[in-house]
Amino acid sequence: MELVLDVENTVTHRGGKMHLDPFEASNKLVQVGIQEVRSGKQDIYNFDHLEANDSEGHQAKALQSKLDDTTVLIVHNGQHDMPWLWESGFTYTGDIYDTMLGEYVLMRGNHIEMTYTGAFKKKSLSLGECAIRRKLDCQKDDTLKRYFKEGYNTNEIPLKELTYYLECDLSTTRDLYIDQLGDYAKPESESLINIRDITFKVCLCLSRMYSSGIKVDLDALDSVRKEFEKEKVDIEGRLQTKVRKLMGDTPINLNSPAQMSEVVYSKRVNNKKEWVILFEHTKTDKEYRDAVNANSTQVRRTTAFTCPDCNGIGSVHRIKKDGTKFARANKCKPCEARGYQLKKTNELAGLGFMPPSKQWVSANGFSTGKDNLDKLMSTAKSNGMDSAVDFLGDLKRLSAISSYLSSFVEGISVYTKHDGVLHVALTQHITSTGRFSGRNPNMQNMPRGGTFPVKKVFVSRWDGGKIMEADFAQLEFRVAAFLSQDATAIKEIYTGFDVHNYTAKVITDAGQPTSRQEGKSHTFAPLFGATGYGRSPAEAAYYTHFIKKYKGIAAWHKKLGDEAIRFQKITNVGGRQYAFPNTERRPNGMPTNFTMIKNYPVQGFATGDVVPVVLLELESRLQSMRSLVVNSVHDSMVIDIHPYEEAQVIAIINTLNMDLNDIIYEYYKVKMNVPLLLEAKIGPNWLDTIDV
Repeated sequence: MELVLDVENTVTHRGGKMHLDPFEASNKLVQVGIQEVRSGKQDIYNFDHLEANDSEGHQAKALQSKLDDTTVLIVHNGQHDMPWLWESGFTYTGDIYDTMLGEYVLMRGNHIEMTYTGAFKKKSLSLGECAIRRKLDCQKDDTLKRYFKEGYNTNEIPLKELTYYLECDLSTTRDLYIDQLGDYAKPESESLINIRDITFKVCLCLSRMYSSGIKVDLDALDSVRKEFEKEKVDIEGRLQTKVRKLMGDTPINLNSPAQMSEVVYSKRVNNKKEWVILFEHTKTDKEYRDAVNANSTQVRRTTAFTCPDCNGIGSVHRIKKDGTKFARANKCKPCEARGYQLKKTNELAGLGFMPPSKQWVSANGFSTGKDNLDKLMSTAKSNGMDSAVDFLGDLKRLSAISSYLSSFVEGISVYTKHDGVLHVALTQHITSTGRFSGRNPNMQNMPRGGTFPVKKVFVSRWDGGKIMEADFAQLEFRVAAFLSQDATAIKEIYTGFDVHNYTAKVITDAGQPTSRQEGKSHTFAPLFGATGYGRSPAEAAYYTHFIKKYKGIAAWHKKLGDEAIRFQKITNVGGRQYAFPNTERRPNGMPTNFTMIKNYPVQGFATGDVVPVVLLELESRLQSMRSLVVNSVHDSMVIDIHPYEEAQVIAIINTLNMDLNDIIYEYYKVKMNVPLLLEAKIGPNWLDTIDV
């Protein structure tokens, strides 16, 4: 039996965040609705509402009986619904059809659009928006939003109105399901069916992982917080001293993107409201530079002098008509109550960098994001600008620490439950490539241990247990070698050639000392569509060298571009499709969207296709054990190992390594002539691990 299911639950507000999950102690399952696909018959089960509850357990028994007879459960956002069922005591081990993920696969990555500035705009995959785009009869309204705005929780909303809302959701989900099946039946969607079905299996796997969670050492988390709050204060002090030297007496707020843009690029935006749109139609480098020069002003160093209006006090007393002063002082407007005014000098302020392209344009001037700072640091190193390198390094570190403290330390603290478990939420529908993304907090952005050792706070849930991370070795490079059939790359993989050391050597030999770890990003960048444009001369030399060395990859990239122009889409080897509407050839022969065209097949097959099915297989092989998969970060999987099962888990990883290419063939019918490899590390926490 095919059964549509949806749940309604309460929401808890804690730590300034909204918690909709079933692991929050105060949250309750309020309603579950089901609808038979064939007959359209609906049943609503009430569990914990102010007007109705299931104290006798009759509703629960009736619902479980329905679940036992169900072969396919149809949901919209299964990672929400399934854990609520399981945590509420219900069992379901059958298949699911997730209409949200079904829509995501059909959209072929086109739910994310890139703007002319390089920013991404997402189309919603909510039930209502999917229905609207498909012109389905959607009866949902904003009634519930009104109640939530007024402070009601779900179980306090009048039962009749809540039930109607749930019934509408069920009907809309059913209609969406039927409509999607029609799309999947079309010849152009044939290759997507297998991708869709694998995506549903992975959804259940991620839902189980979400339910399990990972243990957090809260004392270690507090230690990390204190350590990096101290470093943050130290860096802020150093930067303020350096800023004073660069800007003169102009006060600079280190947390202001607009003001830091002025420090780095020595340019002040003339009109912030119109700034971004000025670059929408610039096509050539000259047009871009002309737009920058015409709409920004060079920033000059300043010197301070005592404000003559207030004599340095910062406030003034207005004079009454009778010649006496008002008792209350007013803010001195000429100096903005600072007690001093600023006089511009003829000396250029800031670092004086020129942002190389319109992709660097931001609402506040020009971006000072990590990637851009990295490129500027490379340029500064190549030109012997040691003071600029130091400044940019501190700025980059400050930004990272601020982000890590808010996203990870605070995020982990807020979302960790009363039992010390963080339920890792991984989603499949955010990226265009199929790669997992994360939320609450986003564990996909977990920093490496050397820069921010937050990984140490994640430990085993068992006394004496250990944490293992199984990481694919050079997965993207191996996938690119296979997809392109580049003879040089394939040979290097079989001989054990260290491509990252090679990358670092090429850049170092070109005049920019680079470590293996620094070289990694450059190894992978050309695989993901990057070029040497906007990089230092030494780095640009590597990108030119890459194309000459890996001629097969370069030729494959051209083939992908031709495919996108001809068919307005590309199909990867596993069957996943990526839509590129309106792709055309530029005057230089390259297609529009070429970066993404080169990026998607590599990243998509590697982390969107290979990693998920290996995760499925790993979970299956751990099924009879207490050890369990608790997280996945890009091309790695994290396992919480029971103290009595360490040898067994290591053996599973070893056998998994021997079977990797067979697993890929089993799921995708793709025969890879390039070996894949998992490298496992184990330790008392996620950070302090050693090779096994």
